[in-house]
Amino acid sequence: MIAEAQQTEYPYFVKIETSTGQSAQVPIAFLTREQVENFLQFDFKRLVQEAGIKGARIHVERASTADYAKVLGDVAGCLRGATAQVA
Repeated sequence: MIAEAQQTEYPYFVKIETSTGQSAQVPIAFLTREQVENFLQFDFKRLVQEAGIKGARIHVERASTADYAKVLGDVAGCLRGATAQVA
């Protein structure tokens, strides 16, 4: 447990594509290197099998956190949109 607490988390950009052309993106996920390995080797394969999808692909790359202002702007825009829908 101590070793797990000392592992550094990194931001990753994750894009999933199916053979039918559908895709989903997770812009920033904070994971340790071990979590990325487990996700790719076990969890993603299991999720694809459970969904009954053939030919799914995943692309994972380290994300840059230098654009923090954009993240804040996106969150603020989302919240303003939610507020407009409530009113």
